[in-house]
Amino acid sequence: MHLPASAPRPALGRRPFLPLLTAGVAGVLCVSSARAGTLSAPPAPRPNVVWIIADDLGLALGCYGQSQVRTPHLDRLAAEGRRYTHCFTTAPVCSPSRSALFTGRYQTAIHAHNHRTARPQPLPAGVRTLTDHFRAAGYYTVNLEAPAMSRGMRDPRAGAGGSGKTDFNFAVERPYDGRDWQERAPDQPFFAHVNLYAPHRGTVWDELRHRPDHFDRATLPLPAYMPDHPVMRDDYANYLQAVELLDEHVGLVLARLEREGRLKDSIVVFMGDNGEPLYRSKQFLYDGGLRVPLLIRWPDGRHAGTVDDQLISGIDVTAAVLGLAGLPADPSMHGCDFLAADAKPRDHLIAARDRMGLGSDRMRAVRTARYKYIRNYLPGIPYMQLNPYKEQSYPPWNLLKQLAHDGKLTPAQALFAAPSKPFEELYDVTTDPDEVRNLAQDPAHVGALRELRAHLDRWLADYPDHGAVMEEPLDVLRANAAMARKSGLTPLE
Repeated sequence: MHLPASAPRPALGRRPFLPLLTAGVAGVLCVSSARAGTLSAPPAPRPNVVWIIADDLGLALGCYGQSQVRTPHLDRLAAEGRRYTHCFTTAPVCSPSRSALFTGRYQTAIHAHNHRTARPQPLPAGVRTLTDHFRAAGYYTVNLEAPAMSRGMRDPRAGAGGSGKTDFNFAVERPYDGRDWQERAPDQPFFAHVNLYAPHRGTVWDELRHRPDHFDRATLPLPAYMPDHPVMRDDYANYLQAVELLDEHVGLVLARLEREGRLKDSIVVFMGDNGEPLYRSKQFLYDGGLRVPLLIRWPDGRHAGTVDDQLISGIDVTAAVLGLAGLPADPSMHGCDFLAADAKPRDHLIAARDRMGLGSDRMRAVRTARYKYIRNYLPGIPYMQLNPYKEQSYPPWNLLKQLAHDGKLTPAQALFAAPSKPFEELYDVTTDPDEVRNLAQDPAHVGALRELRAHLDRWLADYPDHGAVMEEPLDVLRANAAMARKSGLTPLE
């Protein structure tokens, strides 16, 4: 029986408490007794919370071991705070992922699962946004819009002050109070979203091609699913260059906080809204599309330079952000405050992919520490179905189709260009991080297959999944046309 979108999340299977984690940063508990219910007023002054979200960012950062990329400002943030290695968003593209992040609920449960929703509706009864909680506690809520151009960039979206992006798949009248924390009342604490456009594709990438870079394209290591081709290598290097631009912008945001004396009273959270903007990553349920960096810096220096490997969902970050400010937990959220004193770690995560532009599909995934399970509800639709956005913006997308036609792909590379998908996919991500060896038919892994199937079946029973109902085709066409015009692409109408 399905629960309403606002129902508390039922307890799923959890591993025992991990005593090696520092008290107060123990793991994940869906409703923490330490924060649920009525709390006494948090001690004054209350901390500001600055949540920096980068568009389309995977783990290509120096602090995550990517030695080719120079990210000194994000490396500093990691050194002064805690770095989380296994954070995953609930969707592999911005609008459903951001809809989930802003509410702490699975996008599939609130009609926000398609990219983008053709007819956005108000949130279901009882669903409150993150800023609703902060506003009720007396915080001034900000979606920072203060472009600060850098190094000759011409595209205003390359501004380091914040792009102002929301991209929600629901209608909301007042998501934020203002556009800059300077607008708040004296001594009023603030919650600020800082949305940075890089490393999203677009004119920023085009401009970056005219700037010198230090990447040796011939020696860049490529994953097994990428053909070794100059177009592929150049595209990957362009992404890494955009990551370095992002780091520059993060540095400017941190510099402003420091200049204004805000670093000493602000908690800084940094993450990506979904995975990397590469042809097999963004829009798909492989780790490249879901796995994002997560860094948290406390003003008192606690946990500086530490690393946490627990599984964290993007909607868990939403719940934890409330707790960071000392605000009461919202038991109706689907996410879990992994920073609560009595929290317990997850043993699995759920993610979903639905329509992307014109590309209608339905995929659901379960990720554990060792395995990734993907269920393809429409196996007759290929991964590389009609996709005007990728056809116009991703040179490797068209390259792969051409190489497949010419018979020049390895077996691992040809999987993505196949005319159909398997019903199920199972990958041992510890031995196959590129997710190219499907073990769903391997008898040696039948136990894992059954376990992850059961996790997904329980999730489907516990939460509404509105992706099971297809949309009106003309609504899909209109939504795609609106998205194309907004992105400067050629709409199909």
